[in-house]
Amino acid sequence: MSELNGTAFTIDQIPEPDDLRNVIYSMIAIPHLSPVNIFNEFSPASIDSNQIGKDDLSGVGVFKTDESGNSFSQTIYVDYKRLAIDPFVAAQIIVAKAVRRLVCNGAEPIAMSAFINNVDFASPLAEEMVTAARLGLNAAATAFNLQFPNSKIYYEHANSTVAAPPTLIVSLVGKLITPIKQEKNSLKKKGNHILLIGRSANNINASEYLTHIHEVNDTPLMPFNLSFEHKLMTAIKELIKNNLVVSASPVGMGGLFFTLLRGALPHELGFDITTDAEIRTDAFLFGEAMGRIVVSVEEEKENDFVDFLYDQKIPVMTLGHVTKGEIRIDDQSLGFVDKGIIGEYSE
Repeated sequence: MSELNGTAFTIDQIPEPDDLRNVIYSMIAIPHLSPVNIFNEFSPASIDSNQIGKDDLSGVGVFKTDESGNSFSQTIYVDYKRLAIDPFVAAQIIVAKAVRRLVCNGAEPIAMSAFINNVDFASPLAEEMVTAARLGLNAAATAFNLQFPNSKIYYEHANSTVAAPPTLIVSLVGKLITPIKQEKNSLKKKGNHILLIGRSANNINASEYLTHIHEVNDTPLMPFNLSFEHKLMTAIKELIKNNLVVSASPVGMGGLFFTLLRGALPHELGFDITTDAEIRTDAFLFGEAMGRIVVSVEEEKENDFVDFLYDQKIPVMTLGHVTKGEIRIDDQSLGFVDKGIIGEYSE
């Protein structure tokens, strides 16, 4: 059982932050979380403000295989932190995250492959972990109707001279529903409404926020339900097909705030949102519970959008709206996207 100071971990053991701005500043500096990775050795020595947000931040590549016009999409997802906690569920989560990436970019996931790095086969625990991970991958492949050839996982043995955690790498390929990529992850237009599909949880387990701000690593996994993930992806496909959403982004690394920020940067837009009064603000903004998709919707289509989700018995919450560039949370301004992402704060 995960412990903190000798007791089972609960969110109540973590103090709520006094200033969200300090949390955001600190988390933006995390190399693998920052929308602009200024620590990448291939990046320019200085970051031009005109460069920020111009790249595709979705983590999905698009390619054509022949002259027929068919386009395919591929994504790779890696997890080195959660496999040792619960390999069966962690394997399902990593596949679900990859599926969400493809679906929210307008693709139908088709097939997957898996690779586990740094496996010490001399350890009985490692064998149990690999077996549980394989079962988790099989369960996810079945749930999302993915081809998983021979249910085979490729391995690389651990190097005894290097201490590295077991790492699960999953690669998914999907066929684009439309012939060209539609930039489904980015916010498009000032005034569009922003809504959250799924239900937030008062939970910060296994999140970047908990690890980097509070330096707590030993916790259970975040909330996850494989059957709901499948139901949610089926709904998102229909919403995209029926042109009821302008953008769709899975709430992932860094939580809701960083999902919105990644969506805002490409067109230098912002967002004005209100948090859920029944959930801690840090959990609402930085928790990484699964089963949530952020969408932007045109005002005239919002009723049809909500009616569809109501018929599917999927919860939805209005967050706010897209702004010209300002970022506001609970009526507090956190600056402007075009002034260094979270630039000049106003009191």
